[in-house]
Amino acid sequence: MPSPWQAFFDAHAPHYDQNPFTQHTKAEVDFLLGLFPLPKGAHVLDVGCGTGRHALELARRGYRATGIDVSEGMLNVARTKAAVDGLDVRFVQADAARFETDERFDAAICLCEGGPGLIGRGDDAEAHDLAIFRRAAQALKPGAPFLLTTLNGYATIRQMNDQIIHEGRFDPATMSSSYEDEWELPEGPRVVQIHERLFIPPEVVRLLKTAGFRVDAVWGGTAGHWAQRPLSLDEVEAMYVCRKA
Repeated sequence: MPSPWQAFFDAHAPHYDQNPFTQHTKAEVDFLLGLFPLPKGAHVLDVGCGTGRHALELARRGYRATGIDVSEGMLNVARTKAAVDGLDVRFVQADAARFETDERFDAAICLCEGGPGLIGRGDDAEAHDLAIFRRAAQALKPGAPFLLTTLNGYATIRQMNDQIIHEGRFDPATMSSSYEDEWELPEGPRVVQIHERLFIPPEVVRLLKTAGFRVDAVWGGTAGHWAQRPLSLDEVEAMYVCRKA
């Protein structure tokens, strides 16, 4: 039986590329390659690849790409786009926290909350995200770069108040939240059950180091506003610039 997040993304897949945050793919790949000037033919692992927008753009530029995602619906969209554009990209259905491969990649990306944070009720969020980072590290060659963007806990914390705590939607003792939220999606509004453990950047850095990465920088990671700049407290995503130790 698919997890709630699998079911959500399977249903959302036909509409995913209509989300505004997906409209910056070329600029994001420009930024990635400016940061890590990989030689043509380098093999990049895209963790939580969704509909394959970054993997496909890398393939257009002469790189090899493998994308993994928990949602077969998202991957089917990615495979269709690859076939239409005549691009050779390998897409694999897999849970990023359990993915195994004998191949060693030249670089990896995990962008736009492509796995970290996607937990269900009762899941251990720290163990879940650490497992994703460990799998990514294991798949990389020594010294290979890893670019991560994931939720910025500071932004969510700054929206909390005592009323939300009283209602049981946020527990400051555990930094966890549980509530129903209505999302305005391209296909229309949808109520989503959220179970989240909010991580602030020092915690994410600790997890990345435990997984086997060196973290060189923490920057703002808002879609459409990537740059080598300090993280703003109120932006949704933070960016972590890493290399396998």
